[in-house]
Amino acid sequence: MATITSLVDTTTTTNQGKPGDTVQINGTSLASTTRVNFGSAAVTPASVTATQVTFVVPSTAPCSGQVSVSVTSNTGATSNALPFFVIATPTTTGLSVTCVPAATGGAVTLFGTNFLTGTQVGVGTVGNVAVTPTQPSQVTFTAPANPGQVGTVSTQPVTITTAGGTSASGSTLIDYYLAPAITSVVPATGTAGDQITINGTGFVNVDTVTFTDSAAATATAVFTPISATQLVATVPGGLATGAGTITIHTCGGNSNAEAFTIT
Repeated sequence: MATITSLVDTTTTTNQGKPGDTVQINGTSLASTTRVNFGSAAVTPASVTATQVTFVVPSTAPCSGQVSVSVTSNTGATSNALPFFVIATPTTTGLSVTCVPAATGGAVTLFGTNFLTGTQVGVGTVGNVAVTPTQPSQVTFTAPANPGQVGTVSTQPVTITTAGGTSASGSTLIDYYLAPAITSVVPATGTAGDQITINGTGFVNVDTVTFTDSAAATATAVFTPISATQLVATVPGGLATGAGTITIHTCGGNSNAEAFTIT
């Protein structure tokens, strides 16, 4: 009579795994094995020796949970059964932030399910980050910088890989932003209440336009986006006259400080 002593998933090196993994059944008197009983499924062995049988976890395996594994010989005799645990495929549901600067990346928390056996988070073409989740529904990682980015915004899918597989790509996305740049301010002087035109690049989802006066005091301005290269701002009140600067902020960071004189 065949006796099973252990089950080893060759991917996880434990008795846990996912459909498609190869599993080694170790034991004695296994040479006559013709069938592996994986729960209610009958699986044809991939290889058979006196002390080891290998098989592939079938696609019909349950999404998760414990399955009994035994072997049956050519005479119909069935061995003892040992448990094998099917690890659920991870899913992602969202992120703590929707964008990061392309120049630096940044801290991000990924939310979802079945994260505990996670080994890495993938950020599209930007790269992979090693992780060790301590909670099944979230993991915090540092999104890497994207120094080769050309467009103002680059949208990347975020996935997580665990012993249960890799989550679906495209269901959770993060945007990388280049920092904006100011090329000119027209006119380059003005007083409180005046409207000025700011030209440049990367003016996508601008959240703040800041005026700094000659005394280094700052004030945020009301502004109207025109395009990715232009916006109109109103010079705020309460600032000292003289030479100052204007900066613009987006998820990509702060722009250069462009000269502006408050009159």
